[in-house]
Amino acid sequence: MKPEFDVIIIGSGPAGTSAAYPLVQAGLNVLMVDAQTETACATLPPGPFLSARANDEHQWKWMIGEQFHALNRLDAVSPKLKTPAHAHVFEGFSAGNRIDTDNFIGIGSLATGGLSNAWGCGVATLGASDFAGLPIDYSHMQRSYETVARRIGISGRLDDDLSSYFGLDAWSQPPLPLDSLHQRLLDRYARRRSAFPDLGFRLGRSRVAVLSQPMNERKACDLSGNCLWGCGNQALYSASQELQKLKQYPGFRHVQDFLVEDLQQQGGSWTISHSRSAQRFCGTRLLLAAGTLASTRLALKQLKHSAPVPLLSSPTAAFLLWLPKMLGTPRVPAFGLGQLSFALALTPSATAFGSTFSTTGLPMTEFVSRIALSKRYSIELLKNLLNACVVGNIFLPGHLSNNTAILRHDGSLKINGHTHPELPELMKTAETKLRRIYWKMGALLMPMSFTVGRPGADIHYAGTLPMHAAPRIGQTDSLGEVAGLRGVHIVDGACLPRLTEKSHTLTLMANADRIARSLATLIGHQKA
Repeated sequence: MKPEFDVIIIGSGPAGTSAAYPLVQAGLNVLMVDAQTETACATLPPGPFLSARANDEHQWKWMIGEQFHALNRLDAVSPKLKTPAHAHVFEGFSAGNRIDTDNFIGIGSLATGGLSNAWGCGVATLGASDFAGLPIDYSHMQRSYETVARRIGISGRLDDDLSSYFGLDAWSQPPLPLDSLHQRLLDRYARRRSAFPDLGFRLGRSRVAVLSQPMNERKACDLSGNCLWGCGNQALYSASQELQKLKQYPGFRHVQDFLVEDLQQQGGSWTISHSRSAQRFCGTRLLLAAGTLASTRLALKQLKHSAPVPLLSSPTAAFLLWLPKMLGTPRVPAFGLGQLSFALALTPSATAFGSTFSTTGLPMTEFVSRIALSKRYSIELLKNLLNACVVGNIFLPGHLSNNTAILRHDGSLKINGHTHPELPELMKTAETKLRRIYWKMGALLMPMSFTVGRPGADIHYAGTLPMHAAPRIGQTDSLGEVAGLRGVHIVDGACLPRLTEKSHTLTLMANADRIARSLATLIGHQKA
């Protein structure tokens, strides 16, 4: 079968779209496939969250869903998984990709735009030291970081204690306004700033892929508080926003409802197929961007590699902070994602990262289980306290995870999650330090609210087929090409050899851009 395309990209999430741009800009013929079928338009709040909660007679449609989605997902680890507007993002992923888990929360997406339809929008760069020993020219990563950051729109630019940690301010918009609780925390931090370096703690504005100023057809965030329920301004970045731009290039084609189940090599090209259709596509090169879990299964299946491979994830926890001086603060519209972020040194080899969020825009059910009282009394307590609370999260580096993925004989992928031996003590250290630190800022870490997530709850997955200078079977080279599968490249988190505590989405996007730039040059020379 003669190749129809120079490159086929499997997946339309952040990595897939970031890889597509350099390829189509070089004039190559590119096919992108994803598994999303046509879905009904989701019901969104008719106005700002607080106004809709007070006045919308049909709010149950967007809070619970006409098919009672939220009630059917009460045990989900994240409020994103319970939101009716995001139901299509997560449904069918594990079954469609034949992924089975044991003590591991495996999340992915078949939707156009992938998990970026429902993410926290946290972004950061990695420094040159994070790429030490890897077959990557860091100057190329810097170029790709800038390219991606300018394209997707990032806010948070401010000369603060996290400026160098994030490394994004040169390409970012100003920060979004803080709510009164976060402003108080920041003011207290500034007044007692000299006390925090000895505790290994730095605080600053969150850097997020959210617009504080309009960009192209996207509007700036209006502080409606609807971040969880659906942003009508498209201020929150999603890779699905890229498709219309990519379709303007004559060499680009996008096909939906195509869940790739098999890769077949024929001569010097690759063919993809799925069982629901006789349709097949052939390309010279394949780029796997289906998400770490799905890409791992496809690559291991084609390799017939049945030995276990490590799967990195970032151990995570959540907590609730109460600011007693802010008791009685009226609820006002606020940005619903990370407002302040922190870096916290735990050991010489482990730094934690986290952010705090407004409780406006989150249902009370997300907090009731974190209070050491019965549901009835928890609700009564939170009715009085929640307007003076912020919720926080914390992430640790991936080397403190202990997960494996193995291809089974039937072609499915089994993921086993285990706790790293050092993790319980490190989480206790983190809780103790945060309790002390936030008390200095006038906030009480609520007793028993610090909750450690199960393996995989972070939804930061990486490292199953890591890049290596001299790759062997089960690894990839500097361009993500899978050893043993010539012409098949992994451009999502599966090829990242390290997972730091920082948000990793921008890094996998920049890496995909870097790989695609090199491939565009290589393919161009081969065609010349």
